[in-house]
Parts: sequence; structure tokens; C-alpha cells
Amino acid sequence: MSGHSKWHNIQAKKGKADAKKGKIFTKIGKELAIAAKTGGSNPDNNAKLRDVIAKAKANNMPQDTVNRAIKKGAGEMEGVNYEEIVYEGYGPAGVAIIVKALTDNKNRTASSVRAAFSRHGGNLGANGCVSWMFQTKGQIIIERKDDIDEDEIMMQALDAGAEDFDAQDEVFEIITAAEDFGKVREKLETEGFDFLSADITMIPDNTVSVDMETAEKVQNLIDKLEEDDDVQDVYHNADFPEEFEG
Repeated sequence: MSGHSKWHNIQAKKGKADAKKGKIFTKIGKELAIAAKTGGSNPDNNAKLRDVIAKAKANNMPQDTVNRAIKKGAGEMEGVNYEEIVYEGYGPAGVAIIVKALTDNKNRTASSVRAAFSRHGGNLGANGCVSWMFQTKGQIIIERKDDIDEDEIMMQALDAGAEDFDAQDEVFEIITAAEDFGKVREKLETEGFDFLSADITMIPDNTVSVDMETAEKVQNLIDKLEEDDDVQDVYHNADFPEEFEG
């Protein structure tokens, strides 16, 4: 699976919404609340919560914001009940797209997602229409720095249980099985590595190469979807041109 993605593709997948930290914090806050609700507010006894807390840390989310979200999920503070919904469809040029949402109003979210697809050259499909093209994996991104030895970090990642290691121009990308993500992340964390991102993601088995014009159209659809407060993540199998900036 090595080389399945490049850092510019990872950046483009996240879309321009990455610059809007407030929106990111809101989305991570929902994940924290869900994790605390289902597994309790103590991260020592809740592996999922530990993973989301690490994601919050990688995104520089303030600790008091993290604590409030956990308390809301655990029922210690008044909060909102969210439901996870997954949408699948196709974007321009048949690019497969998966949208994960956490919402308190399914009708509102479905209408918004459907409108985004239809207005940006795509179409919403039935559940399962594209998810078979993806694998659920853990993905850890570490910035390449002069003081990080490539061989050392590769051996530590693989020894911790990682499936794959890819040294790219700007980052190291570590892929794990979904069930091994937590232990690999925690091992690297104890070794002092800082993460640009650390999350469970969906990685396509195969990608669709698109030209610059199509890449722009696909990115516009992704941006529109990510603007929705209910949308948590958008995954796709487009392989953007090297020069595409997103």
C-alpha cells in the first residue's frame, strides 16, 4: 500500500476548511462527546476516547474545550445527542466519495449532502455503492525534520505493529490496521514524536487519476461538503496532479 497517497493529496482531501480552526474544533468536539458517551469519560478505560484526544492534541485544540466536550458526552454537562450517518456517492469523473456525518437532524443533513453532490457534478448513491473500494485504516502523519532518523522511526513504527511506512518529501506516513491504531499511536507518542495528524481514515484500494480541471471540480465538491457543520470527514479516491494546490 506504500505510496498510495502523497502529502499534497492528504492536504487536498482535508480541503480549505482546515484553515478554519473553529470548525475543526467543533467537529472534534462531537467525536469526543460520542466517544465519552459510548465508552465513558475516563480515557484510561476508553481507547477510542484516547485516540480522539490525540487527534485534538494534533490539531492544537485547547484543553478546556476538550474537557467540556467530554463532560457533555458523559452527561456531566448539558449537550446534544448526535447520530453518525455515512453517505456514499460519485463526484466528477466517477470519483468515489464517502461522507461521514454526526448530526442531530438526519433530514437536514441528508438534504444538504444531496444538494452538494447535485450542484457540483456528482450524485449521491445507495449505501455500499463505493465503500467496498476503501479500507478502514489508521493513519499517522509525522513531519519530516532533520533531527528525525528515517530508519529509526520506521523500525519503531513497524515494531509497534504498523502495517506500512512511507517516507515522503515532507512527511512520514504510517499506516496501521484499524484495531492496532491506538497502540501504534501511543507507542510513537511515548517516544516523543509529534503528529501532524493521527486518525482512523478510509484509504482507497485504487485511485482515479484526474486532470487539473477535474481536480478543481472534485475539490469544490469536497469543500462544499466540509463546509457543512454536520459533516465530519470526506474520503475520496481521486489522485490529484502533483501541481494541484487544492
